[in-house]
Amino acid sequence: MSDVIKIVNVHEFNARLGLADQHPLVSVIDFSAGPPAHLFRALMGVYGIYIREDEPQNVVYGTSKYDFLGGTLIAIAPGQIGGADNTGEAVQRKGWALLFDPELLRGTSLAQKIHQYSFFSYEVREALHMKDSERETIVNCLRQIREELDVPQDEYSRTILVAYIEVLLNYCMRFYGRQFTTRKAGGRDILSRLERLLDGHFNRSEPIARGVPSVQECAERLALSPNYFSDLVKRETGETAHEHIQRFLIERVKKELADGQKSVSEIAYGLGFNYTNHLSRLFKRVTGMSPTEYVAALRLK
Repeated sequence: MSDVIKIVNVHEFNARLGLADQHPLVSVIDFSAGPPAHLFRALMGVYGIYIREDEPQNVVYGTSKYDFLGGTLIAIAPGQIGGADNTGEAVQRKGWALLFDPELLRGTSLAQKIHQYSFFSYEVREALHMKDSERETIVNCLRQIREELDVPQDEYSRTILVAYIEVLLNYCMRFYGRQFTTRKAGGRDILSRLERLLDGHFNRSEPIARGVPSVQECAERLALSPNYFSDLVKRETGETAHEHIQRFLIERVKKELADGQKSVSEIAYGLGFNYTNHLSRLFKRVTGMSPTEYVAALRLK
């Protein structure tokens, strides 16, 4: 595997491909129009949106590999590793890329909500597989950005560039929403696996060392990125992943309270809570009643 290089800014990425800079903070690349270049893996200091349209290659994202098909989109945020292993030969690639520096967003509304575009933290196997019409929409956005880069810069340039980028990111969100919808069966399978995972977590014969498993722990056990897992659960259930996991726990507590075989403190200890009041607070926040009030309400039925 080739070494990971460091790409600090847009200029360094362009230089690796033998391309001239269009703007110090933004670059739109049509790979098919550029010269052949050696592949590389890089720790990125900029945001990147990539559309792959060439023949399948072993593209690396973090520590994972993915055989890309045509019309597949991935997004990389600063601090992440992306690219492909250097084969020793220059490669004529196809597809597009948008690179933009976090500095471009400084002081803009997009800077405040860039974290909402959760697909920047998806794993490569969770890439967006676009329809032809979706690909055309994204490419048209890239062409608009490139046209703006060709205009002499003035006091409006930055505002227009950021606006175009935000439109592109919103289209990505829309198309990911479509992908979640069209892959409903896969989403339901993930939820079923999550239920089995949680069942296994709370059905141990030995005392549980800790309480509710975190979203990140569940995502890792399901071989998903935390952001993709959270977005999928939200689409399927209307709840955040954190809320869904907590609701599962509360339903289990309700069953044990209804059985009447254990005290609240015994239930809390059995579920891995160090203190009974931690469980009681969570139970009241979710149900609106304390465990004691819940048991009293059951007796009145």
